[in-house]
Amino acid sequence: MKTFNQLSTEEKNQLKQDLDQRYESFRSQNLSLNMTRGVPSPEQLDLSMDLLTCVSSNYRTENGIDCRNYGGVDGIPEAKRLFAEYMGVSTDEIIVGGNSSLTLMHDTFMRAMIKGIDADNPPWSQQGKIKFICPAPGYDRHFSICNYLNIEMITVEMTDDGLNMDEIESLVAEDNTIKGIWCVPKYSNPTGITYSDDVVERLAAMKTSASDFRIFLDNAYAVHDHTDTPDILMPVLDACRRAGNPDRVYMFGSTAKITFAGAGVSCMAASKANIDWIRSQMIFQSIGPDKINQLRHVIFFKNLDGLYQLMRKHAKILKPKFEAIQNVLNRELGALEIAQWTNPRGGYFVSVNTPEGCAKEVVAMTKKAGVMFTPAGATYPYQNDPMNRNIRLAPSFPPVADIEKATELLAICIQRVALDKMQ
Repeated sequence: MKTFNQLSTEEKNQLKQDLDQRYESFRSQNLSLNMTRGVPSPEQLDLSMDLLTCVSSNYRTENGIDCRNYGGVDGIPEAKRLFAEYMGVSTDEIIVGGNSSLTLMHDTFMRAMIKGIDADNPPWSQQGKIKFICPAPGYDRHFSICNYLNIEMITVEMTDDGLNMDEIESLVAEDNTIKGIWCVPKYSNPTGITYSDDVVERLAAMKTSASDFRIFLDNAYAVHDHTDTPDILMPVLDACRRAGNPDRVYMFGSTAKITFAGAGVSCMAASKANIDWIRSQMIFQSIGPDKINQLRHVIFFKNLDGLYQLMRKHAKILKPKFEAIQNVLNRELGALEIAQWTNPRGGYFVSVNTPEGCAKEVVAMTKKAGVMFTPAGATYPYQNDPMNRNIRLAPSFPPVADIEKATELLAICIQRVALDKMQ
């Protein structure tokens, strides 16, 4: 099969006609398919239904705390022990909270803005204009927090092994207004890339002009493996300790895509010094999280192995959906050399790069045919993809047949827009 650049004018015209016919066939089906967000499917949520009944009369913790009452601002002992193991830290290096890790991230930003990251550094809000490094393509909700707080975002393109560390090291060494970096280090949203050991070690050891620099590490997909040969992420807090920067990283996680998306448990891990500083301020915000929800998660999982067993069931549901995307894209675009896409071993997304300047038109075209994808540009700060090429695919919720249909339409639209751009 010829690549796009090898097609004659006559062949391009014939391909246009064929693609237009296929596109109109899709439009005639009156489709209504949505692949915009990484939402667990009903089949995945059904795996955790025992959460609703596993707590009845056993509402006390191992040390006698009544989970129906106030208290325990940083989590019940059982939950701290389980999620400390999950995050690879000790029990005095973790806070277990409510249902949303995004809330923990937002609140950690707000505390840094109002009180500073520790007693030795002034609040970020008192230091004039501050900046954050935002690897892209990345997670739009991370960027929204910065935008909401008027923090200037610096876009750094993702690489095949995670981050462009040469660029990042240069930026943070020279500019003390850069206060941190967003990271999704395992199965990154949306590329599915896992940071290499070299990237982790350089993040931990790099020289920063700002003494109050922090890594905001969203480990959302820590156990979301699809295969028996998962990616392995070097423990980041350990790397920071070895590099002499134990307080550099805040790590966040949750069970939102493990149990119930709207009723899971979140956690935050960091050095004991960081956790002590944050806990001292949390008491003004809350008298305690939903301890019954924490308790029922501990009872439901039993231990970390129980959590991994549940995730293997998730993988059986998710893997065919990701394989469907790969099969269709390889069939439709594989030989044409006009698009690139990721093939992650875990996580919730596939990242597609169209020819430069095509993504917005492609997404608009699929929408007219009844298939919604994440808006082009959403994976970049300020919703501005400078090359207008990245599209995020979120296949977790729809059934395989719908994913195949949506991906085929996407491939048709990529080809059709690319043909127009080539004229």
